[in-house]
Amino acid sequence: MSFAESLKEYKPFLGLLIFGNIENLVLAAQGVIEGADPFLVAGASVCFVIIWQFIGVFGTKSAMKYSRHIEFIGGFAIFVLGIQSMLPLIYQLLG
Repeated sequence: MSFAESLKEYKPFLGLLIFGNIENLVLAAQGVIEGADPFLVAGASVCFVIIWQFIGVFGTKSAMKYSRHIEFIGGFAIFVLGIQSMLPLIYQLLG
């Protein structure tokens, strides 16, 4: 299988990959606001990335038929996390 063919397999998930990076930024902002230990967060992040890598490698074939649903759920999660990360700051500014 060539590189171009393998990229075509992941094309339905391209939006989720891009917005997943935005989600990481939102989560990092939440960690800063809440005063989380950066080393603990980094260690947990690495563990979760490895777990998601295994899930992605072995679950991609079966998930392809659900790519639209997965992309919607991922986008909705990013939206909710963005709102959640902004609420403490809004409360602080208003109060």
